[in-house]
Amino acid sequence: MPPDPFAGDPDDPARALTEPDDDENVPITGDERDELLSDLADLAVYQALLAPRGVRGIVVDCGECEEPHYHDWALLAASLEQLLNDGRMRPHEPAFDPDPHSYVSWEYCRGYADGVTASESAY
Repeated sequence: MPPDPFAGDPDDPARALTEPDDDENVPITGDERDELLSDLADLAVYQALLAPRGVRGIVVDCGECEEPHYHDWALLAASLEQLLNDGRMRPHEPAFDPDPHSYVSWEYCRGYADGVTASESAY
């Protein structure tokens, strides 16, 4: 094999793929675990309610790049499960050419589910 051109370089871009930052080594707390389990349960409800209506997933406004990120249902569930199990999420490929009209916010999902629950309990 040819030698690694970044061997010994502290700014090696591949380090992020193999060596977690010190901030990422902190295990999740019990409260964070409970919140992730709740989010996964909510996500399953949202998918069950909205996927049959053509919604492909959830859009999240990224605070770092200030761009919307589109997550299909399965990708978001896998990311949350990975965070739950590993304490961090690995980088993943963004949705390819997503149709913004096919994604809704987490708040929209919550409101939709609340509306369905309220209308069903009215009967």
